[in-house]
Amino acid sequence: MKIILNVIWLILSGFWLFLGYLLAGLLLCVTIIGIPFGIAAFRIGVYALWPFGYTTVERRDAGAPSCVGNVLWLLLAGWWLTLAHITTGIALCLTIIGIPFGIANFKLIPVSLFPLGREIVPTDQPFATR
Repeated sequence: MKIILNVIWLILSGFWLFLGYLLAGLLLCVTIIGIPFGIAAFRIGVYALWPFGYTTVERRDAGAPSCVGNVLWLLLAGWWLTLAHITTGIALCLTIIGIPFGIANFKLIPVSLFPLGREIVPTDQPFATR
């Protein structure tokens, strides 16, 4: 079932969201200071491309630097990536078939706002950390 949901997601919004994260990652990697943010954008982009079967958990070893990084992320890229999730979520909720995918878009908003200090794990291992 996860594969079917992911394929439909990919067609309806996943590919376009992935391109947005890819663009954000490339722009952020232009400077040395932005490279960690670019890597986070690439990581979330892959998650936005194929989200069903995965979830995010907070990392226990993340500290104050991830909090500061999240504020910078919010200013640099988080707000417009979140806007993309809100826009596609509302558009998908206009159809009956798209409602579950719109809700999935809304669930990606917290990760697009504050990605640092979170880890993407399979849903069958939500408490596994690396």
